[in-house]
Amino acid sequence: MTMPVGVQLYSVRMDCARDLPGTLAAVAGMGYDGVEFAGYYGRSAADLRKLLDSLGLRCCGTHTGLDTLLGDALKTTIEFSQTLGNKFLIVPSMPGPRRAADRAVWLDNAKVLNDVAAKVRETGLRVGYHSHEIDTLKAAGQSLWEIFGDNTTADVVMQTDTGNLMIGGMDVVACLKRYPGRAATVHLKGLARRGDGFDWTFAGEGDVPWREVLEFCAGPGGTEWYIVEHENYPLPPLSCVQRCLKNIKSLRS
Repeated sequence: MTMPVGVQLYSVRMDCARDLPGTLAAVAGMGYDGVEFAGYYGRSAADLRKLLDSLGLRCCGTHTGLDTLLGDALKTTIEFSQTLGNKFLIVPSMPGPRRAADRAVWLDNAKVLNDVAAKVRETGLRVGYHSHEIDTLKAAGQSLWEIFGDNTTADVVMQTDTGNLMIGGMDVVACLKRYPGRAATVHLKGLARRGDGFDWTFAGEGDVPWREVLEFCAGPGGTEWYIVEHENYPLPPLSCVQRCLKNIKSLRS
């Protein structure tokens, strides 16, 4: 079965804020299979589910703050996701000092996500963490990404962002291979070398080793969704994510 491709709606956030139904219709028309939310634009889970169903889209995840997974808030979050048809609760960044380059801090981060993963396991949901450039910083000889990954259980999704890890100097394929089966959703973000630095570009273009990434994800990576994320706009945002999808489909053909 061909891997489904979703789009992180943060990529088209201004369009969503102006016209969420129209934006979802546009990405469905491009051929996207699903969307990953980063906020709900004031709509209920039932309303969002109805909208997705009407367009033939699925929810491939949501970026949700760590606070929504702790204490009494977790029950509400679970219920919202179950109505929405969402399986993946991904923490997009760790708040405050939790983002420090400190091994003890990241061991604590790992424990927190392990605890949440254990609580949601029986619901069929999975929690995870999304990689950022800061996660390539090292503490006690290891990157923060590795400290976190090595100390979380297989239930915790390691949502690799190809561009974010690569811009921090890490080998994205090696990062994926370090945690086989845990890349349940992967962010496809393009990056191109420019002299001594990098520029963001379209998914499927630039210097990310795309074919190696996709080959691993389709096999031992255990990936269920490719998710396009785009944050640089030489074209209108919707045109950008359309080009990204066309590139990814071409690479898979």
